[in-house]
Amino acid sequence: MLKEEFKNITSGRNELKQFGLIIGGILLVIGSYRWWKIHPDCFYFVISGVLIILAGLIFPVILKPFQKVWMVIALVLGWFMSRLVVTVLFYLILTPIGLIAKLAGKQFLELKPKKSQKSYWNYRQSATITKIDLEKQF
Repeated sequence: MLKEEFKNITSGRNELKQFGLIIGGILLVIGSYRWWKIHPDCFYFVISGVLIILAGLIFPVILKPFQKVWMVIALVLGWFMSRLVVTVLFYLILTPIGLIAKLAGKQFLELKPKKSQKSYWNYRQSATITKIDLEKQF
C-alpha cells in the first residue's frame, strides 16, 4: 500500500518549484524569528531558506532528491499517525462508552432471539402527517 503511494509521488517542475518556495519560506520565517527574538547569530536558517527559494525559482530540478525524501517521510508519518489517532480515539472514547453502556444494561441492538416473535421487524407507529410537519422537518 505504501509502495504504491511512493510510486505516485509527482516531481514535476511545478511541484519542485512549490516545494522549494514553501520549505525555503518556512526556513526563512524560522530564521527571521530566531534572529529577532531568540538568538541573533542563527543565520543558517535564513541562508538555507534563501538558497532553497532561489533553487526553486531558478533551477528546481536540484530539489528533486530532497523533495522525494521529504515526501517519503511525510507518507510514513501520515501512515503511522492516522493509525495512532484512530487507536487512541477507539480506546479513549469508544471503549469507555461501550463499558458504561454495558454496566448500565443498555443494548444498542436486540441480538437475543425471542421465540415468541414471528419477526424482528420494528414497525413504525402510523401518525397523521400535517402540513407543518412537512415544512419544519427538523
